[in-house]
Amino acid sequence: MTATTSAAPALEARDLYVTFPARRGRGPARAVDGVNLTVGAGEIVALIGESGCGKSTLARALVGLVRPTAGEVRYQGTTLRYSSKALKQFRRHTQLVLQDPGGALNPKQNVFDAVAEGPRLHGLRTGLGQRVHDALSRAGLRPPEQFIARYPHELSGGQQQRVVIAGALALDPSVIVADEPVASLDASVRGEILRLILDLRSSLGLSALVVSHDLGLAWNIADRVAVMYLGRIVEMGTVEDVLLRPQHPYTQALISVLPGTDVDPVLLRGEPPDPTAIPGGCRFHPRCQRFAALDASDERRALCTGRNLPVLPADEPGVACHLAELSALGDARTSQSADNSE
Repeated sequence: MTATTSAAPALEARDLYVTFPARRGRGPARAVDGVNLTVGAGEIVALIGESGCGKSTLARALVGLVRPTAGEVRYQGTTLRYSSKALKQFRRHTQLVLQDPGGALNPKQNVFDAVAEGPRLHGLRTGLGQRVHDALSRAGLRPPEQFIARYPHELSGGQQQRVVIAGALALDPSVIVADEPVASLDASVRGEILRLILDLRSSLGLSALVVSHDLGLAWNIADRVAVMYLGRIVEMGTVEDVLLRPQHPYTQALISVLPGTDVDPVLLRGEPPDPTAIPGGCRFHPRCQRFAALDASDERRALCTGRNLPVLPADEPGVACHLAELSALGDARTSQSADNSE
Protein backbone atom coordinates (compact mmCIF):
# COMPACT_ATOMS: atom_id res chain seq x y z
CA MET A 1 0.00 0.00 0.00
CA THR A 2 1.30 3.43 -0.88
CA ALA A 3 1.55 6.37 1.50
CA THR A 4 -1.43 8.69 1.71
CA THR A 5 -2.30 11.94 3.40
CA SER A 6 -3.10 11.96 7.09
CA ALA A 7 -6.53 13.39 6.27
CA ALA A 8 -7.69 10.05 4.86
CA PRO A 9 -9.84 7.88 7.15
CA ALA A 10 -8.05 5.07 8.92
CA LEU A 11 -10.57 2.57 7.52
CA GLU A 12 -13.36 3.05 5.02
CA ALA A 13 -16.11 1.14 3.23
CA ARG A 14 -17.23 2.66 -0.05
CA ASP A 15 -20.53 1.49 -1.57
CA LEU A 16 -19.83 -1.97 -0.16
CA TYR A 17 -21.88 -5.06 -1.03
CA VAL A 18 -21.46 -8.64 0.15
CA THR A 19 -23.90 -11.11 -1.43
CA PHE A 20 -23.74 -14.82 -0.64
CA PRO A 21 -24.77 -17.24 -3.40
CA ALA A 22 -28.15 -18.93 -3.57
CA ARG A 23 -28.34 -22.28 -1.81
CA ARG A 24 -30.91 -24.93 -0.88
CA GLY A 25 -33.63 -23.35 -2.97
CA ARG A 26 -33.19 -19.88 -1.45
CA GLY A 27 -32.08 -16.82 -3.38
CA PRO A 28 -28.82 -14.90 -2.92
CA ALA A 29 -28.42 -13.38 0.57
CA ARG A 30 -27.63 -9.65 0.49
CA ALA A 31 -25.78 -9.55 3.81
CA VAL A 32 -24.20 -6.13 3.19
CA ASP A 33 -26.34 -4.20 0.75
CA GLY A 34 -24.71 -0.87 0.03
CA VAL A 35 -22.73 0.53 2.95
CA ASN A 36 -20.61 3.66 3.27
CA LEU A 37 -18.70 3.91 6.54
CA THR A 38 -15.53 5.58 7.79
CA VAL A 39 -13.44 5.23 10.92
CA GLY A 40 -11.23 8.27 11.35
CA ALA A 41 -7.75 8.34 12.82
CA GLY A 42 -8.05 7.94 16.60
CA GLU A 43 -11.84 7.61 16.34
CA ILE A 44 -14.09 4.95 17.87
CA VAL A 45 -17.23 4.12 15.89
CA ALA A 46 -19.96 1.84 17.25
CA LEU A 47 -21.78 -0.31 14.69
CA ILE A 48 -25.12 -1.31 16.23
CA GLY A 49 -27.88 -3.65 15.13
CA GLU A 50 -29.81 -6.82 15.86
CA SER A 51 -28.35 -10.26 15.26
CA GLY A 52 -28.56 -11.10 11.57
CA CYS A 53 -28.45 -7.50 10.34
CA GLY A 54 -25.10 -7.98 8.55
CA LYS A 55 -22.79 -6.17 10.95
CA SER A 56 -20.44 -9.13 11.52
CA THR A 57 -20.19 -9.72 7.76
CA LEU A 58 -19.37 -6.04 7.31
CA ALA A 59 -16.71 -6.28 10.04
CA ARG A 60 -15.10 -9.25 8.34
CA ALA A 61 -15.16 -7.50 4.99
CA LEU A 62 -13.42 -4.49 6.56
CA VAL A 63 -10.52 -6.66 7.78
CA GLY A 64 -10.22 -8.56 4.50
CA LEU A 65 -11.68 -11.88 5.65
CA VAL A 66 -14.68 -11.58 3.33
CA ARG A 67 -14.22 -10.29 -0.20
CA PRO A 68 -16.90 -7.78 -1.23
CA THR A 69 -19.17 -8.52 -4.14
CA ALA A 70 -18.93 -4.85 -5.12
CA GLY A 71 -17.50 -1.63 -3.73
CA GLU A 72 -14.20 -1.28 -1.95
CA VAL A 73 -12.44 -1.21 1.40
CA ARG A 74 -9.82 1.48 1.92
CA TYR A 75 -7.04 1.75 4.48
CA GLN A 76 -5.69 5.30 4.91
CA GLY A 77 -7.06 6.21 1.50
CA THR A 78 -5.63 3.23 -0.41
CA THR A 79 -7.93 0.58 -1.86
CA LEU A 80 -7.46 -2.90 -0.44
CA ARG A 81 -6.26 -5.50 -2.94
CA TYR A 82 -6.86 -9.19 -2.41
CA SER A 83 -3.56 -10.75 -3.39
CA SER A 84 -1.92 -12.76 -0.62
CA LYS A 85 0.87 -10.21 -0.26
CA ALA A 86 -1.50 -7.23 -0.07
CA LEU A 87 -3.77 -8.92 2.47
CA LYS A 88 -0.84 -9.90 4.66
CA GLN A 89 0.44 -6.33 4.68
CA PHE A 90 -3.05 -4.95 5.37
CA ARG A 91 -3.60 -7.28 8.33
CA ARG A 92 -0.54 -5.90 10.07
CA HIS A 93 -2.41 -2.63 10.29
CA THR A 94 -6.02 -3.78 10.82
CA GLN A 95 -6.78 -6.47 13.36
CA LEU A 96 -10.02 -8.29 14.24
CA VAL A 97 -10.95 -9.01 17.86
CA LEU A 98 -13.59 -11.73 18.10
CA GLN A 99 -16.56 -12.10 20.43
CA ASP A 100 -15.71 -15.39 22.13
CA PRO A 101 -12.17 -15.35 23.54
CA GLY A 102 -12.46 -18.99 24.55
CA GLY A 103 -13.16 -19.95 20.95
CA ALA A 104 -10.50 -17.59 19.57
CA LEU A 105 -7.70 -19.11 21.66
CA ASN A 106 -6.14 -22.49 20.93
CA PRO A 107 -6.48 -24.52 24.16
CA LYS A 108 -3.14 -26.21 23.38
CA GLN A 109 -1.24 -22.91 23.16
CA ASN A 110 0.02 -21.04 26.17
CA VAL A 111 -0.37 -17.28 26.38
CA PHE A 112 3.08 -16.57 24.97
CA ASP A 113 2.49 -18.64 21.85
CA ALA A 114 -1.03 -17.26 21.39
CA VAL A 115 0.25 -13.68 21.38
CA ALA A 116 3.36 -14.56 19.36
CA GLU A 117 1.41 -16.33 16.61
CA GLY A 118 0.70 -13.19 14.57
CA PRO A 119 4.26 -11.81 14.70
CA ARG A 120 5.64 -15.23 13.73
CA LEU A 121 3.32 -15.41 10.71
CA HIS A 122 4.62 -11.99 9.64
CA GLY A 123 8.26 -12.92 10.15
CA LEU A 124 8.73 -10.63 13.16
CA ARG A 125 11.00 -12.94 15.14
CA THR A 126 13.65 -10.45 16.23
CA GLY A 127 12.83 -9.26 19.73
CA LEU A 128 9.77 -11.51 19.82
CA GLY A 129 9.86 -12.00 23.58
CA GLN A 130 9.88 -8.26 24.25
CA ARG A 131 7.12 -7.73 21.67
CA VAL A 132 4.91 -10.29 23.44
CA HIS A 133 5.64 -8.84 26.88
CA ASP A 134 4.86 -5.30 25.67
CA ALA A 135 1.59 -6.42 24.08
CA LEU A 136 0.47 -8.19 27.25
CA SER A 137 1.31 -5.12 29.33
CA ARG A 138 -0.64 -2.86 26.99
CA ALA A 139 -3.60 -5.23 27.25
CA GLY A 140 -3.52 -4.93 31.04
CA LEU A 141 -1.95 -8.31 31.89
CA ARG A 142 0.77 -7.14 34.25
CA PRO A 143 3.32 -8.30 35.02
CA PRO A 144 3.34 -10.36 31.81
CA GLU A 145 5.67 -12.92 33.39
CA GLN A 146 2.74 -14.15 35.48
CA PHE A 147 0.69 -14.99 32.38
CA ILE A 148 2.96 -16.16 29.55
CA ALA A 149 3.07 -19.82 30.64
CA ARG A 150 -0.65 -20.16 31.37
CA TYR A 151 -3.18 -21.86 29.13
CA PRO A 152 -6.66 -20.52 28.28
CA HIS A 153 -8.43 -22.75 30.81
CA GLU A 154 -6.28 -21.21 33.56
CA LEU A 155 -7.56 -17.69 32.79
CA SER A 156 -10.80 -15.86 33.55
CA GLY A 157 -13.01 -14.73 30.68
CA GLY A 158 -11.75 -11.17 31.01
CA GLN A 159 -8.13 -12.34 30.99
CA GLN A 160 -8.80 -14.45 27.90
CA GLN A 161 -10.20 -11.41 26.10
CA ARG A 162 -7.13 -9.41 27.09
CA VAL A 163 -4.92 -12.13 25.61
CA VAL A 164 -6.89 -11.90 22.35
CA ILE A 165 -6.43 -8.12 22.36
CA ALA A 166 -2.73 -8.55 23.15
CA GLY A 167 -2.43 -10.83 20.12
CA ALA A 168 -3.82 -8.02 17.98
CA LEU A 169 -1.57 -5.41 19.60
CA ALA A 170 1.53 -7.52 19.02
CA LEU A 171 1.42 -6.48 15.36
CA ASP A 172 1.27 -2.76 16.22
CA PRO A 173 -1.98 -2.13 14.29
CA SER A 174 -3.48 1.29 13.78
CA VAL A 175 -7.08 -0.05 13.63
CA ILE A 176 -8.92 -2.77 15.50
CA VAL A 177 -12.33 -4.11 14.54
CA ALA A 178 -13.90 -5.60 17.66
CA ASP A 179 -16.89 -7.85 16.95
CA GLU A 180 -19.05 -8.03 20.10
CA PRO A 181 -15.90 -7.85 22.27
CA VAL A 182 -17.76 -7.92 25.61
CA ALA A 183 -20.91 -9.91 24.81
CA SER A 184 -19.70 -13.07 26.55
CA LEU A 185 -18.32 -11.31 29.64
CA ASP A 186 -19.80 -10.44 33.02
CA ALA A 187 -20.98 -6.86 33.49
CA SER A 188 -18.04 -5.79 35.67
CA VAL A 189 -15.52 -7.25 33.21
CA ARG A 190 -17.25 -5.57 30.24
CA GLY A 191 -16.46 -2.17 31.73
CA GLU A 192 -12.81 -3.12 32.13
CA ILE A 193 -12.47 -4.19 28.49
CA LEU A 194 -14.23 -1.05 27.22
CA ARG A 195 -11.93 1.11 29.36
CA LEU A 196 -8.98 -0.77 27.90
CA ILE A 197 -10.06 0.10 24.35
CA LEU A 198 -10.39 3.76 25.37
CA ASP A 199 -6.95 3.65 27.02
CA LEU A 200 -5.43 2.16 23.86
CA ARG A 201 -6.94 4.98 21.82
CA SER A 202 -5.38 7.52 24.20
CA SER A 203 -1.97 5.88 24.51
CA LEU A 204 -1.48 4.50 20.99
CA GLY A 205 -3.77 6.66 18.85
CA LEU A 206 -5.64 3.48 17.93
CA SER A 207 -8.81 3.67 15.83
CA ALA A 208 -11.60 1.18 16.47
CA LEU A 209 -14.86 -0.07 15.02
CA VAL A 210 -16.80 -1.75 17.84
CA VAL A 211 -19.62 -4.03 16.70
CA SER A 212 -22.48 -4.66 19.11
CA HIS A 213 -26.21 -5.33 19.39
CA ASP A 214 -26.30 -3.02 22.44
CA LEU A 215 -26.77 0.71 21.91
CA GLY A 216 -25.96 1.29 25.57
CA LEU A 217 -22.36 0.27 24.86
CA ALA A 218 -21.96 3.30 22.60
CA TRP A 219 -22.42 5.69 25.55
CA ASN A 220 -19.31 4.34 27.18
CA ILE A 221 -16.96 4.19 24.23
CA ALA A 222 -18.03 5.69 20.90
CA ASP A 223 -17.52 9.03 19.16
CA ARG A 224 -20.01 8.17 16.43
CA VAL A 225 -22.73 5.56 16.00
CA ALA A 226 -23.85 3.73 12.86
CA VAL A 227 -27.13 1.81 13.17
CA MET A 228 -27.46 -1.11 10.76
CA TYR A 229 -30.62 -2.88 9.65
CA LEU A 230 -30.89 -5.68 7.10
CA GLY A 231 -27.57 -4.98 5.38
CA ARG A 232 -27.66 -1.19 5.34
CA ILE A 233 -26.82 1.75 7.60
CA VAL A 234 -30.13 3.44 8.46
CA GLU A 235 -28.87 6.14 10.85
CA MET A 236 -25.48 7.72 11.40
CA GLY A 237 -24.28 10.51 13.66
CA THR A 238 -22.48 11.49 16.81
CA VAL A 239 -23.24 9.43 19.87
CA GLU A 240 -25.14 12.37 21.40
CA ASP A 241 -27.29 12.95 18.32
CA VAL A 242 -28.14 9.32 17.68
CA LEU A 243 -28.78 8.29 21.27
CA LEU A 244 -30.37 11.49 22.57
CA ARG A 245 -32.22 12.57 19.43
CA PRO A 246 -32.80 9.41 17.37
CA GLN A 247 -34.69 9.95 14.13
CA HIS A 248 -35.08 6.45 12.67
CA PRO A 249 -37.91 4.38 14.21
CA TYR A 250 -35.59 1.37 14.38
CA THR A 251 -33.05 3.34 16.43
CA GLN A 252 -35.86 4.60 18.65
CA ALA A 253 -37.07 1.06 19.27
CA LEU A 254 -33.57 -0.12 20.22
CA ILE A 255 -33.11 2.81 22.61
CA SER A 256 -36.55 2.44 24.16
CA VAL A 257 -35.68 -0.90 25.75
CA LEU A 258 -32.43 0.28 27.36
CA PRO A 259 -32.52 0.23 31.18
CA GLY A 260 -33.33 3.65 32.61
CA THR A 261 -34.90 5.07 29.44
CA ASP A 262 -37.80 7.40 30.27
CA VAL A 263 -40.01 6.29 27.36
CA ASP A 264 -42.42 3.45 26.77
CA PRO A 265 -40.69 0.40 25.25
CA VAL A 266 -41.27 -0.11 21.53
CA LEU A 267 -41.61 -3.81 20.76
CA LEU A 268 -40.65 -4.57 17.18
CA ARG A 269 -43.01 -6.91 15.39
CA GLY A 270 -41.61 -10.23 14.25
CA GLU A 271 -38.04 -11.15 13.40
CA PRO A 272 -35.74 -9.26 11.00
CA PRO A 273 -36.62 -10.18 7.41
CA ASP A 274 -34.60 -12.77 5.54
CA PRO A 275 -31.66 -11.17 3.62
CA THR A 276 -32.64 -13.38 0.68
CA ALA A 277 -35.99 -11.53 0.47
CA ILE A 278 -35.45 -7.87 1.39
CA PRO A 279 -38.77 -5.96 1.21
CA GLY A 280 -39.26 -3.29 -1.43
CA GLY A 281 -39.38 0.37 -0.48
CA CYS A 282 -38.09 0.98 3.04
CA ARG A 283 -36.71 -2.36 4.22
CA PHE A 284 -37.90 -1.63 7.77
CA HIS A 285 -41.54 -0.85 6.96
CA PRO A 286 -42.96 -4.35 7.78
CA ARG A 287 -41.85 -3.85 11.42
CA CYS A 288 -42.09 -0.04 11.65
CA GLN A 289 -44.21 1.49 14.42
CA ARG A 290 -44.59 4.77 12.50
CA PHE A 291 -45.77 3.02 9.34
CA ALA A 292 -48.23 0.94 11.35
CA ALA A 293 -49.69 4.10 12.89
CA LEU A 294 -50.44 5.73 9.50
CA ASP A 295 -54.07 5.81 8.41
CA ALA A 296 -54.83 3.39 5.58
CA SER A 297 -55.58 6.34 3.30
CA ASP A 298 -52.31 8.17 4.07
CA GLU A 299 -50.34 8.64 0.84
CA ARG A 300 -47.06 8.23 2.69
CA ARG A 301 -47.72 4.50 3.01
CA ALA A 302 -46.97 4.21 -0.71
CA LEU A 303 -43.58 5.85 -0.13
CA CYS A 304 -42.66 3.34 2.55
CA THR A 305 -43.72 0.32 0.52
CA GLY A 306 -42.68 1.45 -2.96
CA ARG A 307 -39.79 3.92 -2.95
CA ASN A 308 -36.30 2.74 -2.09
CA LEU A 309 -34.18 4.95 0.15
CA PRO A 310 -30.73 6.17 -0.92
CA VAL A 311 -27.56 4.78 0.65
CA LEU A 312 -26.31 7.12 3.37
CA PRO A 313 -22.96 8.86 2.83
CA ALA A 314 -19.97 7.65 4.83
CA ASP A 315 -18.96 10.60 6.97
CA GLU A 316 -22.05 12.78 7.33
CA PRO A 317 -24.94 12.48 9.81
CA GLY A 318 -28.04 11.10 8.20
CA VAL A 319 -31.16 8.96 8.47
CA ALA A 320 -32.73 6.69 5.85
CA CYS A 321 -36.46 7.03 6.58
CA HIS A 322 -39.38 8.39 4.58
CA LEU A 323 -41.14 9.34 7.84
CA ALA A 324 -38.22 10.92 9.69
CA GLU A 325 -40.14 14.18 10.06
CA LEU A 326 -42.75 12.51 12.27
CA SER A 327 -42.50 12.80 16.03
CA ALA A 328 -39.20 11.50 17.34
CA LEU A 329 -38.49 9.81 20.61
CA GLY A 330 -37.36 13.09 22.12
CA ASP A 331 -34.52 13.26 24.59
CA ALA A 332 -34.37 9.56 25.32
CA ARG A 333 -31.95 10.11 28.12
CA THR A 334 -30.83 7.04 29.91
CA SER A 335 -29.11 7.03 33.23
CA GLN A 336 -25.97 6.11 31.29
CA SER A 337 -26.28 9.18 29.05
CA ALA A 338 -26.79 11.48 32.00
CA ASP A 339 -23.64 10.13 33.62
CA ASN A 340 -21.81 10.47 30.31
CA SER A 341 -22.69 14.16 29.88
CA GLU A 342 -21.65 15.23 33.35
